Parts: sequence; C-alpha cells; structure tokens
Amino acid sequence: MTTTAPADASVTPTQVAPAKKEKKEDSFPVFLIKLALVVAIFRSFFFSPFNIPSESMLPGLENGDYLLAAKWPYGYSKYSLPFSVPLIPGRILPGQPKRGDVVIFKAPPGNDVDYIKRVIGLPGDTVQMTGGQLILNGKPIPKQKIADFELPVTPNTNCIAPQFEATSADGKAVCHYPRYRETLPGGRSYEVLDLFATPQDDAPPIIVPEGSVFLMGDNRDNSMDSRFPAVEGGGIGIVPQANLVGRASIMMFSTDGGASWLLPWTWFTAARWSRIGGTF
Repeated sequence: MTTTAPADASVTPTQVAPAKKEKKEDSFPVFLIKLALVVAIFRSFFFSPFNIPSESMLPGLENGDYLLAAKWPYGYSKYSLPFSVPLIPGRILPGQPKRGDVVIFKAPPGNDVDYIKRVIGLPGDTVQMTGGQLILNGKPIPKQKIADFELPVTPNTNCIAPQFEATSADGKAVCHYPRYRETLPGGRSYEVLDLFATPQDDAPPIIVPEGSVFLMGDNRDNSMDSRFPAVEGGGIGIVPQANLVGRASIMMFSTDGGASWLLPWTWFTAARWSRIGGTF
C-alpha cells in the first residue's frame, strides 16, 4: 500500500554541508621571506642591535658589549635601512639630539661604517679643548676627579700602556685608568677617561653648523672623533644629523671575548652578567 503525504506537508531534502577549505600553509621559503621582512621592519624603525668593537667609549662601554639602539628618536633616513638602501628621501620625522646622548651614526667621510660617540655640541654651540679641559660656549665643563676605573684584562682587552697595568685584590690582572666625571649644561653627567697629555687635548674653537653635531668619545685620548677632520682612516669631523642611526638604549649582552663556539660552557663563563640590562 502506497502512503501519500498530505498536500500541505513539505518534504525537506537531505542537506549536504559544503566541504571545508583546507588552510594552505606557507612553504618554508615563503616563511623565511616573511620573517626577514618582519626583522627588517623592526630593525629599521624600532630597535637595532650594535656591538662595541673598540675602547673609544670607555669607561661606559667596553669592547664586547652588545646593545640595542632606539631608531625613532632622531627620525629616519636611508641610513636607517639595512645596507643604507636609498628608499627614504632625505630625512623624515627628524628629532633633535640632546647633549650627552650616546648615538650610533654612519661615520664620515665614507658614511658606510657604524660608529658610536657622545653628543657634546649642538647647532650653534662653540666647542673647544684646552689642556684636556672641555669648553662649551666659552665656559669650562665641570670635570671632577673620581676613583680610577678598573678594567679586567681579558682576551679582548689589554692595558693601553704599561703604566696602567695593575693587580686587583683577588690577584687578577687589571688596568687602572684615571677617571673623571663631566657635567654638561642641563645636568647630564657621565664618566670619561683622561690618560695622557696628547695633541687632541687642545683643539681650536669650532662652531657647530646647523643640522650637525659635535661628537666625542668618552675615552678622550683613544678616540678619533669630531676633534679630527673627516679623512679616510682618521677622524669624523662635524657629523651631519642626517647620519644619525639611533640612540643607545639598553645593554643586551656583554662578553669578555673568552668564549669558544666549540666549548658551550664558555658562553656563560665569558658573559659579563653585571653589565646586561644597563641603560644609557
């Protein structure tokens, strides 16, 4: 017997759910390209790592320090980008550095090597050195003698001359350097080394032009800086603010140079843990 559905009854066909599309995962090369792009953007516009390969900024910065530099304080130019790719015309969002800032910049005359120095003179300032005394706008910068700086002798650090060689209380070889505290107008203070009587202890008055800065190393007798003309293999002269790459921000890592890739435990014993996390 055949059963007929009532005229007012509807028959619902079986519903078939649409098949879900599978999410296509990136291939490994595409992932690497995306990762490289993210890193490039972060390094170009936010923070970038730099290492200290010399002792020109002693006592504040030591050979083997690794720091992060903030990229935004002074604006952006082609020097902000990896390999100084000329994608940014001129300088955008420019910011004026402050006296006492520790800055990373492309060093004249080649503008292709990263240097790190301290801002001493701003546009319109007159900077002079007389007998190792820094003079800014005709006034001597206060310079106070403080305790000697003790620097351990390590695989990447030796004393600059025999008269500074000494032994610490625990019997280790160290360097003892004469140390001073300078205080700039506005109250910014920092430590410097003044080791010898050298020609760079005397420099004629220099007026910092508009759009430039006068930079010096804190290790006054071991720094090729704005006291010297910008020549290949020499000083840097007055540095255009367009060359500024970033402002030193935080100490990321520090090593005494005693680590070996083949000896993993030395990665920890060579670390200068007390220096990590310091700010500028």
